[in-house]
Parts: sequence; structure tokens; C-alpha cells
Amino acid sequence: MTFDSAAIRTQFPIFEVPATGGAALHYLDSAATAQMPNPVLEAVRTHDANARGNIKRGVHFMAERATEAYEGARDKVAGFLNASPTEVVFTSGTTAAINLVAHAFGQSLKAGDELVVSELEHHSNMVPWQMLRDRSGIVLKYLPITGEGRLDLEALGATVSDKCKLIAVTHVSNVTGAVTNVSAIVAAAKAVGARVLLDGAQRASHGPVDVAALGVDFYAMSSHKMFGPSGAGVLWGRAELLADMPPFLGGGEMIRSVTKDVITFADPPARFEAGTPPITQVVGMGAAIDWIGTLDHEAVTTHLNRLTERVLNGLADLGGGNGRIKVIGPQGLQERYPVISFEVDGAHPHDICQILDGHGVALRGGHHCAQVFMDAMNLPGTSRVSLGPYSDDGDVDAFFEGLEDAFARLGVQ
Repeated sequence: MTFDSAAIRTQFPIFEVPATGGAALHYLDSAATAQMPNPVLEAVRTHDANARGNIKRGVHFMAERATEAYEGARDKVAGFLNASPTEVVFTSGTTAAINLVAHAFGQSLKAGDELVVSELEHHSNMVPWQMLRDRSGIVLKYLPITGEGRLDLEALGATVSDKCKLIAVTHVSNVTGAVTNVSAIVAAAKAVGARVLLDGAQRASHGPVDVAALGVDFYAMSSHKMFGPSGAGVLWGRAELLADMPPFLGGGEMIRSVTKDVITFADPPARFEAGTPPITQVVGMGAAIDWIGTLDHEAVTTHLNRLTERVLNGLADLGGGNGRIKVIGPQGLQERYPVISFEVDGAHPHDICQILDGHGVALRGGHHCAQVFMDAMNLPGTSRVSLGPYSDDGDVDAFFEGLEDAFARLGVQ
């Protein structure tokens, strides 16, 4: 099937907005935040115009409309993840979801227990565990990475001991695009009775995720990475684990009853949704899941693989074989998503991105909230291209035109 990126692109009004200097927008930063299509924008507008109210306890019709929309989005997320709605906790994003686990599941851990993360992690899946280590005395261990920017699975045996209680790793790297071999991680965890958390922020935009088939225990993702509004996200957790976990935040809606002396907490997921949640954003996330469901994911994957290959081959050609451009991560299309990071010898990534911005090309430059990875690879940072279903050949052409200009202006030989 031929993929029509032009038809997809017309659903995103952002591409009608001129970029710097009036240039056409070439958005190559979807790994940071994906754009929102018209159906999602309309769902957000319609909800706030026609159903804006607080949820759960209101008895008037607006509250009932809001509750129906909010819980309807929970059902959509559950279908997307092949899970039960009672296992879906709404948060403000992946960061909040992982922090929830670090606090709530983390309360069951004691000094000397071990927790494993990798050197590849985004700070959202590293700093919460470092903070847990500092306040509770657990031992935090790091799974190393290979020279290709993948998890070093051969080191699992030496890293995961019988003291391990949780392995928390990315599903897809936000720096290299590398896909984690989840089955190997799950097998290592099960061998010692540990749990597995996946940071799915970079994976969720590419279609449904079957958490049951993955065999993991927690899964976190963000609306804004998957064509929805910012400020909403999801923690999925196995029902029995959520039932055993204490709440992270206290406040309204997460209790059964409160007296001066006794608090009785609500069952999950309400137990973990204190206060007024991001109702409109959650409704928008549900609409984004609906929109993702309209895509032919096989055709999208073929389209994005072709563009990724163009970027990889173009960087190799522009590098001229002299090493001035180095792709950080998988060098081909195997087990990767369309996130390509590269280093240019003699040029800072921020300078490259600033010059490309003048061409209307939006890139990300820096350490991508992954400083431990950058240290392991001996890098100050990288420039990153990340593609979405609205990306096209014109975006890639503009990227290389801008990169050649950057090389000329920065004196890259």
C-alpha cells in the first residue's frame, strides 16, 4: 500500500504556520512532542465548549458529561494497551507515572534491595530511582550499553542479582531509536522474582502496545508524544500490584472516607488520581488514540523506514567517509524507530540546530535528557532528527540543505 503523507499532513494545521523568516515548517522533532491533528484539536475544543465540568462526584449533567468523557478515555487507553480499565492510572505524563511507581512501589523496598536501570535512560527513568536510592538506601545498578547505543544484554547476568526488585528500562530510546529486547529483560527479572517497568514514551505513538504479551508489570506513556495534548499521561500497572501500593499523593477523590483519625483509600485507579485530574487533556488523549487507530501502521512503518534510510544514507554521503559525521545508535533499520542522532566533528549541536531553524527545520540538539548515556559515549551532545507520519521527502531535503549551509557557516571540513 502506498502511504499518502500529504493527506496525513493536511490534518495538521501547524504546517500552515510559517516557520522562522517565513520559511515552510519542516518539523523533525516529534520525539520531543508530536503535533496534534484536527480531530484531536476539535475533541479538546468540543469538550471544553460542551462538557466542561469536574468529574466523579458531581450530580449535575455537566459533571456527568465530563465523567463519561474522562472514563471513556480510560476505556480507550485500556484497549490500546490490551489491559483492564481498572489498571489504567491517569497522570500528567510519563515522568509523573514513573515517579508514582518510585514512591508507591518504592515504599515496599528496603535498604540493600537492588533496582536496575540502564545507561540509556531518559532522566525521567533515572532521576526518580536515584532519589529513591538517596532516601531509602536501595542499591541502584546500571545495565551498560553497547557501542551501537543498545542495551548490553550480555551484561544482564552480572547486573541482575537475586536482590533485584525492579528493572526499569526504556522501550524505545529517545536518543538512538533503538528498540529494547523486552523478552530478555523480562526473563532476567522473572529469574530473580523482580518486576519490570517500561518507559514507553517513544513507543506509544507507533500504535497499540500489548502489555500482556510483553509480560511487563508497569508501562508509562505520555499523550504529547502520541499526537495528543500535553499534561496527560498514563501509568499502567498489574491490578495486584496497584492494589498493594499506597497512594503517592493525598487529596480529593482518592479516598473512600476520611475522619480526623482514619483514612480509607479508594481502590485503584482512583487511589492514584488525587485532586482534579487533567480532564480535557485526557479526553484529547483518547481522541489521539482514536486517530492513531485510523492509521495503516504497516504503511506508516514502511514510509518512516524509507525516510529514516534516506537520513542515514544522506548523513553517510555528507560525511564523505572521513568521520566528520557519526550516527549515534543503530546504523541501519534493524530494531529501531525513526529517531536518528548524530555528531558532527567540530560543531556543537546547538549551533547546527540554530542554523537549521533559519531554514524552517526544527531539530533537537543537546543531551536529550540523557546525560549518563552521553557520558558513556563520551559525547557533549548530539543533533537529533525524529520523524512522524506527517514527515515527507521535502522535510528530508530541507534538512540536508540546511545541514550543508551549517557546515559552510561553521567551517566544518
